[in-house]
Amino acid sequence: MFDLNTVKGIGEKTEKILNKLDIYNINDLVTYYPFRYDILKKTSLDDDKVIISGKIISEPLISYFNKMNRLSFRLDIKDSIINVIIFNRGFLKNNLQIGKIVTLIGKYEKKKNILLASDIKFYDIGNTTYIEPVYHLTKGLTNKSLNTIINNSLSNAHFTDYIPDIISNKYNFISKKESIFNIHNPNNFEILKKSITRTKYEELFLFMLKINALKYKNRKLNNGYKKDIDMNKIYEFIDSLPFKLTTDQLKALDDIFNDLKSDRRMNRLIQGDVGSGKTIVSIISMYALYLCNYQCALMAPTEILAKQHYENIINLFKPYNINICLLLGSTKKSEKKKIYEDIKNGNINIIIGTHSIIQEDIKYNNLGLVITDEQHRFGVNQRNSLRNKGNMPDVLYMSATPIPRTYALTIYGDMDISIIKSMPSGRKKIITEIYDTSKLKEVLYKIKSELDLNHQIYIVSPLIEGSEDENEDINKLEKKFKLAFKNYNIGILHGKLNTKEKEKVMNDFLNKKIDLLISTTVIEVGVDVKNASLIVIFDAYKFGLATLHQLRGRVGRNDFQSYCILISNKDSKRLEIMKDTNDGFILAEEDLKLRGYGDLFGVKQSGDMTFKLANLTKDYNMLIKAKDDSEKILNEIEKYPILKDILKETINMD
Repeated sequence: MFDLNTVKGIGEKTEKILNKLDIYNINDLVTYYPFRYDILKKTSLDDDKVIISGKIISEPLISYFNKMNRLSFRLDIKDSIINVIIFNRGFLKNNLQIGKIVTLIGKYEKKKNILLASDIKFYDIGNTTYIEPVYHLTKGLTNKSLNTIINNSLSNAHFTDYIPDIISNKYNFISKKESIFNIHNPNNFEILKKSITRTKYEELFLFMLKINALKYKNRKLNNGYKKDIDMNKIYEFIDSLPFKLTTDQLKALDDIFNDLKSDRRMNRLIQGDVGSGKTIVSIISMYALYLCNYQCALMAPTEILAKQHYENIINLFKPYNINICLLLGSTKKSEKKKIYEDIKNGNINIIIGTHSIIQEDIKYNNLGLVITDEQHRFGVNQRNSLRNKGNMPDVLYMSATPIPRTYALTIYGDMDISIIKSMPSGRKKIITEIYDTSKLKEVLYKIKSELDLNHQIYIVSPLIEGSEDENEDINKLEKKFKLAFKNYNIGILHGKLNTKEKEKVMNDFLNKKIDLLISTTVIEVGVDVKNASLIVIFDAYKFGLATLHQLRGRVGRNDFQSYCILISNKDSKRLEIMKDTNDGFILAEEDLKLRGYGDLFGVKQSGDMTFKLANLTKDYNMLIKAKDDSEKILNEIEKYPILKDILKETINMD
């Protein structure tokens, strides 16, 4: 890659300015693409938006108006002469000499014969349509100067074409060099579209090649052990359950059993909406491993969630001779020592806990299945620590954060995915309503009516303390609710409490010692209080759709009607979307559109998600083509040394 100082027009000062835009070499410069294009075509003075070219015929004057500078001059547009005013362009005065041809964009006031200009171009667009690239800029850099610098660098740039000829011919792609030139210097719409399409495809192709290679590498390393599962006993266990499994749950189980019966190590994600019944799928999987004389370990992100799993599993396995233990950070040292010995000796079949179950001191006897609940709450190292225990155990991840298929292809590209969308029968749809603070009295009556039914309530605020505006923080809410509901027990929960304090509050709420729980989003994950029927979320516009949906999922976990009230003084498209649908997967797609990719789900990509032109939502069909094409190329990677080198460098694949 050539240095920037080799490009005409780039001195030390300009180089520092370009560095602010993350441009450090010629490759960065030529791939710094426009974020939009202005389409310029000459109009008449009668149009709402006037685009007109003409000759300056008077010396430009600068005056000042309400702290703004005002540049004015006269323009000859051949058939008439008009007056031009443009604000805050005083710095352009020296460029506007008499006789110079310019193009102006703005609004014409016929009575005053004044063109109030919003922009000025230092060229004549003539009678053709002019497509002007527009770049994100920083102080000290103009659009025209950046375009000039980019064009000066194009002759020195080295263009490595990563798309194999067989694919280029398939889609009739133009060359990479031609594409990049046209993106910065578009002459017509057709060639611009071809250039952008080809560039987007290369970004998606390289990304999916890395993802597929990573999946292939993991599978190659994932030699596991076939499990001989007694399916008759599995069916008997399913028939004994006090509820009927949904079609999606049964499909997920089929996926899991096919993995377990193969000699390939399972690496599967069960992705399901809040309350869709992922846990019972994991429990049935544990039973299958127990029948094969393997140990199972389930890791949850919090002690409360681990305890809930433990109690549910104990109840379901009561008729069976299965030894189950609960291992937490708070477990007494003497108890831990005994549990460690029993795990090592194989006396315990199922181990449930928090990160405590991945400590170095724990030696498993015959670990066959590892389950990680709410897997995105754990770091990669924590997940891998459990995954690497035992002798190549199968791995099952669970996540209640619905992720769009487009995103799942990238984030979880190295995993197999089973999706549970259908809800267990008997669950009522949570009714979601939006109120502004002027209707707070109605909300209080709603809370009172639910309390009269002996139901419990969540009250959520985005802030713990210290808000200087009208937004509600926890401390303000506590005072207000203690006044409004003097005869009820009110609890407080937030991130500043230590682990023991949090556990006590949640256990009190779980055991109905607290009627109203005022909390931040720490209640977002996993808490299962079946008696909670209403959640009220203050300043709801501050939350993303994914978080709002997770919070709403704290209620509606029983067969009675539940409600979610969103309180906001600001109109918000995402709140209207929340009101209209309970489908987490639809909400995830909308969240992706509204908020972009970034760190949307609290996870960081192992690959490079910073596409310069491609968009995973808009270019989904192209993504699928790139995925399929990259899989075929991967099977013949030896033919493509450039691509092989990329894989070796980025994912350490030989």
